[in-house]
Amino acid sequence: MSKLRCDISISLDGYVAGPDQSEQDPLGVGGEELHDWVVPLAAFREGHDQEGGEVNASTPVMEEAQANIGASIMGRNMFGPIGGGAWDDAWTGWWGDNPPYHHDVYVVTHHPREPIEMAGGTTYHFVTDGIESALEQAKRAAGGKDVKLWGGGMIIGAYLAAGLLDELELHVTPRLLGGGSRIFAADLSTVQLEQVRAVEAPGVTHLKYRVTRSGS
Repeated sequence: MSKLRCDISISLDGYVAGPDQSEQDPLGVGGEELHDWVVPLAAFREGHDQEGGEVNASTPVMEEAQANIGASIMGRNMFGPIGGGAWDDAWTGWWGDNPPYHHDVYVVTHHPREPIEMAGGTTYHFVTDGIESALEQAKRAAGGKDVKLWGGGMIIGAYLAAGLLDELELHVTPRLLGGGSRIFAADLSTVQLEQVRAVEAPGVTHLKYRVTRSGS
């Protein structure tokens, strides 16, 4: 059965992006540092059409996170531009003409927009009728594979609170951002996490959880 999976880098004080996000600083002040562990990895570089890179204890974690994904979901703030509002039709995301997804991506937004086909097999679809609809469409497009939930923090918190997320992996980095975007800001009192594993690696600790709800 298709699962909704999320893995995301997070600071030790619980932020997935820093304060003062902008088009010039989309992950906020200090937010880029949350990804210092993954950028040098060969498994990451290969997905971005780059050669070389490191192999360490994070490699199998990264390879697993990339495996069996048939579609993705993200929030408007991650797709951009920062600030939302009505669409500028010239904006097609942060990732250039050939984004690293290579499948259908469902962007949850309040503003309708026609789908955008990009090079490499990525098509962005804009969903205005809620997170449940985005998940239903993404699972249909995934064709039995899993769906990956990207950021930002608000949409991850919404899927957690709604009981729609099946797996959550936190890549905990030794950074203290002091503010920014969080995934644990919503009321999550009914959410239960069962730890699946913990992996220590250079510059990061990977904590994987199975997600359930009280009474399920």
